Amino acid sequence: MNKVYPDAASALAGVVKDGQLMAVGGFGLCGIPEALIDALQASGVKDLTVISNNAGVDGFGLGKLLNTRQIKKMISSYVGENKEFERQYLANELELEFTPQGTLAEKLRAGGAGIPAFFTKTGVGTIVAEGKETREFDGEVYVMEKALLPEVSLVKAYKADKSGNLVFRRTARNFNPAAAMAGKVTIVEVEQVLEIGEIDPDDVHLPGIYVHRIVVNANPEKRIEKRTLTEKAGA
Repeated sequence: MNKVYPDAASALAGVVKDGQLMAVGGFGLCGIPEALIDALQASGVKDLTVISNNAGVDGFGLGKLLNTRQIKKMISSYVGENKEFERQYLANELELEFTPQGTLAEKLRAGGAGIPAFFTKTGVGTIVAEGKETREFDGEVYVMEKALLPEVSLVKAYKADKSGNLVFRRTARNFNPAAAMAGKVTIVEVEQVLEIGEIDPDDVHLPGIYVHRIVVNANPEKRIEKRTLTEKAGA
């Protein structure tokens, strides 16, 4: 089955809608689906609840959707690099569900694995655990966290074959596999599409059964979030 669509807009067509729960892969600006985010912005959908480790930076990545007020709620673990995110939250213009980073990853992984909830020690005794069930195991208290099941997941991979088998590149893997597994519909942006059989089965990071649509963005910007330079000795 060929799952490749001609462009990001057509890949989103008929799938994205107002008010959806949506997962977006990436960590900072590393491994974000740039073309899909741009197409999502252009689509005009609104009132989205977005699951993502953070919300990009001002004017790039998910920061674009904050600027256009298409996101009503973020489920995130870190928001420190986005001034507009901070402004909207402090002004009560944006809902925020803070989730510890490891818990966020596990909530997505559990959703993809068909596990409705799990217990973790992370957050016990803090506001993270308020209103949630706790239980004692072997003398230790754990809090129950429910899995996340986004209606749509937008993810970034390095390569795919036409059936959707994926290869991620180094740290750009980050949240992308978990987001892809959890989504009821998963749309993947890749830099290369290969024929079926061209990816060695041992090199597949995520099987195509989790992938519904693919779009090629051969030359993403891959903006660096924080450029740090070291002066050459003797310069």
